[in-house]
Amino acid sequence: MMRRLRNALQSTVIGAAAAIAFSATSALAGTGEPSPWQMGMQGAVTDIAEGIHSFHDLVNVIIIAIAIFVLILLAIVVFRFNENANPVPSKTTHHTGLEVAWTIIPVFILVLIAIPSFKLLFAQYSYPKADVTLKATGNQWNWTYQYPDQGGFNFTSIMLTDAERDERIKKGIKAPRLLAVDNEVIVPVGKVVHVLVTASDVIHNWTVPSFGSKVDAVPGRTTATWFKPKAEGVYYGQCSELCGKDHAFMPIAVRVVKPEIFDQWAALMKDRKRGPARELIEKAAIEQSGSKVAATTK
Repeated sequence: MMRRLRNALQSTVIGAAAAIAFSATSALAGTGEPSPWQMGMQGAVTDIAEGIHSFHDLVNVIIIAIAIFVLILLAIVVFRFNENANPVPSKTTHHTGLEVAWTIIPVFILVLIAIPSFKLLFAQYSYPKADVTLKATGNQWNWTYQYPDQGGFNFTSIMLTDAERDERIKKGIKAPRLLAVDNEVIVPVGKVVHVLVTASDVIHNWTVPSFGSKVDAVPGRTTATWFKPKAEGVYYGQCSELCGKDHAFMPIAVRVVKPEIFDQWAALMKDRKRGPARELIEKAAIEQSGSKVAATTK
């Protein structure tokens, strides 16, 4: 019986390890957007997102360890202290060492979780000096963006139809279904971006998983988040607050480009030259789509 128990526990541990390994491998498959059969989180391109992933992995290790430990204890109780194996039960009612252990060990585990948790929260809400400020306003059912420190120009970002997606794909521009938009948010790589978030009607939520950014857009109130992208590319998100019948159709697309490209684009948008600005970004998007290795910055 004990041999069967050991074999069962060994199989459980191996299965859990395989699941964790598969999850980690799958998580690496999607950066900036979800990928088929993905089990983990999207790849991180900011320090905050990397911190979220590390904290998630730490808590998972603790949870799995506790679950296995409790499973082993239950198995010992079932097989060692049943009526047949232990006909004369012990009358022990207290054990000082055991009571001290089951008080101190959970406290230690909570401290182990609290330290990185507080550190991550502090980093999320300690805003470094902004290089670019972006205002995002949620509407039913699209996003309006404004660049207050770049002349105040603004635009609305709306999900592409399948026909519009096909046109972009023919040009060599990546355009995933339900995520691609007509006007992407443009930000420079390696720069701190502050995002001021609000809404014009109901509560929305501005979420970009690869940035570790997720904040409610509340009518009459301005909330905020920030990110500093380490790699060029396009990173998608979606409204994450149920906001009406077209809630599923108001995606977020943030394209990270070289600082000089961003400066040129911002200057064109400020001068209301939206046609040349769009052409500039389309050229950058085609170059990014053709690059197999994203440029990174420190």
